[in-house]
Amino acid sequence: MNARPIVPEDAPLVAALARADEEALRGLPSHIAADEVASWWTRADLTRDSWLYEENGAPVAAGWFQVWGGIGTSIGLVAQGAKHRGLGARLVERGEEAAARHGVAKIHAFTLADDADAATLFVSRGYREVRRFYEMAIELAAEPVVPELPAPLVLEPFREDDARAFHHATNEAFQDHWEWSGLPFDEWWAMRKGQDEDEHGHLWFVVRDGDEIAGVARNEARSTAGYVGLLGVRRPWRGQGLGKALLYRTFAEFWRRGLPRVSLGVDADSPTGATKLYERVGMTVESANVVFEKIDA
Repeated sequence: MNARPIVPEDAPLVAALARADEEALRGLPSHIAADEVASWWTRADLTRDSWLYEENGAPVAAGWFQVWGGIGTSIGLVAQGAKHRGLGARLVERGEEAAARHGVAKIHAFTLADDADAATLFVSRGYREVRRFYEMAIELAAEPVVPELPAPLVLEPFREDDARAFHHATNEAFQDHWEWSGLPFDEWWAMRKGQDEDEHGHLWFVVRDGDEIAGVARNEARSTAGYVGLLGVRRPWRGQGLGKALLYRTFAEFWRRGLPRVSLGVDADSPTGATKLYERVGMTVESANVVFEKIDA
């Protein structure tokens, strides 16, 4: 068996491994695509903190580690035909080794809620379940109608000179979110600049109230679906339908692009009741991810 760091070109291989595992565990089709997997690696140093195990030229396990907001995140995947051979335990160990190198005491590890063996492994190594996140999606059957907002609220595309206000609105909207840690503006903008628009048009939207940005939506157009990367409404403007309007504007944009499937991830215990909003607009839960936590003394 060969072990090496993951490289960006491995995204299709890792996506296929993740799809097969999810489909076997859930018994339903998986929609994980290579560009989605690549987005999972945005904050990871693949050269130092990733591992791809291959047997006879085929990937049998993959894992990576990254730090965000002082918390280490460890992800691991083991192919269906390679389980119960110690690969999962080895990936957990390598994630913990990476955490030690980075000087991180708290580690979060993610697994599908359907994966009982992974849960058993984490508990045996001193982890405990701390949170669940849903993957929700909608298959649009018709072009969405974007609801009108009461004056003076205006929903329109993001402009580059909105960047600081967008960043501020995001941090304020998510200040109650579990384990939220926003980046400083310059670091955030260096990572996000240029993602708001592509050759097909705008992907980010804002709700303005005069000179204030009251709500934001940051979206991504992926190869097989649209993805809502972030949706937030600042506290003083909640309860006025801004989130619903931003969602429908997002749906309409993806419909225009020929992407009727739209998905997102959401905290199952969101303090703003986000899951209820997504259900009201027709989205349904497709899978649940469990976060296991370990804190080294």
